[in-house]
Amino acid sequence: MIQLLFLVLFAEGALAFLLLVKIGPLRELVIKSLDQLKTGKGPATVKTIAGTMSVILLSSLMSIIKIQNKGAKLGTMSPMDQVLWRTHLLEASLIGFTLFLGFIIDRMHHYLTKLIRLRSSVGSSKEEVEQLQKEKMQLKEKEEKASKEMKRLQEELSTVSENLKKLKLESEEKDKKIETAEAHVVALQKQSADLLLEYDRLLEDNQNLQNQAMGYKG
Repeated sequence: MIQLLFLVLFAEGALAFLLLVKIGPLRELVIKSLDQLKTGKGPATVKTIAGTMSVILLSSLMSIIKIQNKGAKLGTMSPMDQVLWRTHLLEASLIGFTLFLGFIIDRMHHYLTKLIRLRSSVGSSKEEVEQLQKEKMQLKEKEEKASKEMKRLQEELSTVSENLKKLKLESEEKDKKIETAEAHVVALQKQSADLLLEYDRLLEDNQNLQNQAMGYKG
């Protein structure tokens, strides 16, 4: 029994050491092994073993107390009682250390599993943050391009607006010139009509004078 407890204690010590110190892939192998142990019928088996060891521990403690009480009544312990007392004390100590180290290993495995999950979630969060930063930079570049394009379009729009104003002024000036030219044409037409009337009158007067001259000659 004592040799088995020493073997179990040594195995638990080795597991605790491998959980504390990262040596290559050994920590991951131990964690995976403990994960498999905690699935299926593993927890029930571990609880059964722990319960059995607890019962043995209580039995050893009761034996120690009985031997001490017997020695107290007799005033001294016989050599056989001393050997039994030391044996039970060693068993109780080994069982106690085994149960305590098993509890420590269970807590270490629990917190290491949590730490691994947190690291993986932090890693994924970092990747998401980097992706968001890249998208932010892309959006910023697109925004700058859009701003430059807007400025260019505004400049073109202002240029077109100025050209439209110039064309409008030129159109108004041409309209005024056309109106002036039309008025001048109307005036010339009126003057031409007056001249034609005057020419007709002069022809008529000339004809009358010629007629009168012919009358005087006859």
